[in-house]
Amino acid sequence: MKKNLIKAKGLAKLTTIAFLTASVSFAAQAKTFRLSHNVSNTTTWQQGADKFNELLQKGSDEKLKVRVFPNSVLTGGDQIKQAEMLGANKIDFVLTSAINVTPLIPEMAVFSLPYLFDSYQAVDKAIQGKGGKLIEEIALEKNIIILAWGENGFRELTNSRKAVTSPDDLKGMSVRVAGPMYIDVFKDLGANPQQIQWAETFSALQQGVVDGQENPVGAIIVPQRLYEIQSNITLWHYSYDPIFLAVSRKVWDGFDTDTQNMVANAAKEAMQYQIDVSRKMTADGVQVLKDEGMNVVELNAEQIEQFRQKTKPSFNKWKDVVGADIVKVFEDAMAAN
Repeated sequence: MKKNLIKAKGLAKLTTIAFLTASVSFAAQAKTFRLSHNVSNTTTWQQGADKFNELLQKGSDEKLKVRVFPNSVLTGGDQIKQAEMLGANKIDFVLTSAINVTPLIPEMAVFSLPYLFDSYQAVDKAIQGKGGKLIEEIALEKNIIILAWGENGFRELTNSRKAVTSPDDLKGMSVRVAGPMYIDVFKDLGANPQQIQWAETFSALQQGVVDGQENPVGAIIVPQRLYEIQSNITLWHYSYDPIFLAVSRKVWDGFDTDTQNMVANAAKEAMQYQIDVSRKMTADGVQVLKDEGMNVVELNAEQIEQFRQKTKPSFNKWKDVVGADIVKVFEDAMAAN
């Protein structure tokens, strides 16, 4: 009897050790990657990143996940450096907008050329077609593996000075912009563009360092509550801004084929979710801005054409920077649409 009891205790102890060993082994296999994005955790960017993490854990049986770092904190608030650090394998995943990558990959500016796109249908056809694939191949040369495309959206103008209905209204107005191409665009319009990191923009607007900024309604303006410090918005749809979820080559090459497929599928589903949320927030957002007291200016076709003509010099300059052959791929997609 005593011997059986001792034997039973021994077996229980061995079972406990085996369980603990298995738990430690599982924990050792679990891997947490770092995902960096530009904006705050109140945006659709964060929702897309969180959805990716959820799908990644589900698809890997909890063995893979991402920790999300908003506001470019991994690069000291510098949103431009994110893509560079991804290409250098110093960050695992990045969710960023195409315009932020133009210093590293000038061809990315094709998406944001002024008045290239006139509808979401045109955008979807171009990005999901030959044009999007071409940009993905160019990014791969910089060790940036684009897994899926999301959406920042059509960029609209807000300011604290006056309603903007024509190019003349922008003369002398200081406007925060995100990248070099937008500097040229706003100079065409007679404004005073200033490139400021997004993490510093809210305070710059509050303190009057700049009068205005331009960003999409659903992805940025509403969730970041810019209506609290900006009194006017002009819906001019002058530039489209996609975002993309990308992984470093080092991380990607460390996955087996099945894991690569799972990660890619999780990214595509997460970014489609982000697009759906962003477009819903954009559709509802204009009314939110009105309810919050913003003066909303919706331009007609004739007014938009005035802005289109004024920004032609920037379009032509950046067409050369991007490459006329690449721009033609997108223009052909627009014509076919």
